Amino acid sequence: MNRRTVGWLLVAVQVALFVILAVLPWRSPSLLSIALALPFVVIGGWLGLASFTTLGGALTPTPVPIAGAGLRTWGPYSRIRHPIYTSVLSLTLAAVILAGTWWSAAWSVVIVVFFWGKSRWEDRLLAEEYG
Repeated sequence: MNRRTVGWLLVAVQVALFVILAVLPWRSPSLLSIALALPFVVIGGWLGLASFTTLGGALTPTPVPIAGAGLRTWGPYSRIRHPIYTSVLSLTLAAVILAGTWWSAAWSVVIVVFFWGKSRWEDRLLAEEYG
């Protein structure tokens, strides 16, 4: 299977993981859970926007790098290895806090493991492309 196909399969799995998180049982968020989740929403949202802006034309929906787009080493990429994934995980944590159930907490572990594997695969592709 070629890497573009694998990339799109990873995107499909990622979408499925978040759909499942969304349909798991949720409690009504309390003021405390909202207050606890808010910093993760702000940080995750800011980091995601900063990462998208930094990538510019190198932004792709899959983890497969665009040939010749160049490796980004400034902005959030100068401090965090995978800032978009970090952003997504921060927003996931906010969702888990708001959901307030063990189901969502357990599912978030699956999401973290998925992103760990996806980031390792992307690291291999980036090493092939940029050394």
